[in-house]
Amino acid sequence: MTTARTSLARRSFRGIAVAAVAGAGIALAPATASAAPAPVATPAAAPNPVAQAAVDTALAQQGDAYRYGATGPDAFDCSGLTTFAYRAAGIELPRTSRAQATAGVPVARDALQPGDLVFFYSPVSHVGMYIGNGQMVHASTAGQPVKVVNLDYMPSYNTARRVA
Repeated sequence: MTTARTSLARRSFRGIAVAAVAGAGIALAPATASAAPAPVATPAAAPNPVAQAAVDTALAQQGDAYRYGATGPDAFDCSGLTTFAYRAAGIELPRTSRAQATAGVPVARDALQPGDLVFFYSPVSHVGMYIGNGQMVHASTAGQPVKVVNLDYMPSYNTARRVA
């Protein structure tokens, strides 16, 4: 409940700041064409209640800030988000993406289910949570909030693991 109110307050504040800047006669530049459009989150049903709770928790963090080493509740790095989401579902994960890549059981990319952890780069240095329909939620980098992206948008797919 507090997180929802905090996010709403944060979004309202951003709107006020934009309105104040626009009211001051300052032109706001449109988003660059090189930025990938944010997909509308279309999660599929997870295979079990634990995975569903993790997916729901991760999705509820959309818009929260990225901060290296952060584990929530208002800012996250990639593995901090997955740790936070699975902790809310009753599962403790290792803290780093590289360590999380050894948790649970391996999953083939064509067998991904909502709640599966997806890893990128070699060696592993990034993790997101698959939400179904070719999408994942993740905390990507400084200056980018927690958001949903198409799985294919991410470079260097490495592996996936099922922990619930």
